[in-house]
Amino acid sequence: MASLHVALSSFPGPSFRPTGKLVIRCSADRQALFNRIAPVYDNLNDLLSLGQHRIWKRMAVSWSGAKEGDDALDICCGSGDLTFLLSEKVGPHGKAVGLDFSNEQLLIASTRQRLRSKTCYKNIKWMEGNALDLPFPDSSFDAVTIGYGLRNVVDRQRAMAEICRVLKPGSMLSVLDFNKSINPLSTTVQELMIDNIVVPVASGYGLENEYKYLKSSIRDFLTGNELEKLALEVGFSTAKHFEIGFGFMGNLVAIR
Repeated sequence: MASLHVALSSFPGPSFRPTGKLVIRCSADRQALFNRIAPVYDNLNDLLSLGQHRIWKRMAVSWSGAKEGDDALDICCGSGDLTFLLSEKVGPHGKAVGLDFSNEQLLIASTRQRLRSKTCYKNIKWMEGNALDLPFPDSSFDAVTIGYGLRNVVDRQRAMAEICRVLKPGSMLSVLDFNKSINPLSTTVQELMIDNIVVPVASGYGLENEYKYLKSSIRDFLTGNELEKLALEVGFSTAKHFEIGFGFMGNLVAIR
């Protein structure tokens, strides 16, 4: 197996700067959590969303504006769902990078890549890296996605600023995550579903404690309006948040 720690100088296309030893500034506890859930992450996503997460992810990638021949980046890529979709969008003449701080997730993503036959998937590179200190020069990418990741970084403003920095002017960011609703009824229903469906199902995989964090992480997240404001503050020219999945999910679209 090729190393997941891809040498930046070996990536074709933009000339990425070498960064030396990787420094993970994200919480070690969060990194350990995602390493633990990696083996069952995809199965749980299918089960808990009844497969709907695949639709939401396709929407997110479409909103990124990625097209044939582009250089695209998927941050907090996990097992690679959005990265594979970006790869299909940019095609064999484009390039897709999947970056995550969980080595276990990246191992699964790399294995999935080897088992798939589409020619375009050869354009994917997996990198273990830090969303708060992206190892790429300014204006490197034509499209960036981050699915269920911004909520979990320890410094969202810095992460968004880094994304803005590595995007080319006029290019788009698409952020898919749970929606923090301002409607008390929606919030109550969402929390009841987490307590009575998500956590019990996860407990069947021995991951009850790992999924209990979900409710508090949504409470600590930003509303759609707050996400739009944050995007504008760090340098994006426009930003719009869309509620999807009956309002339980949200997708921020921002233009550099």
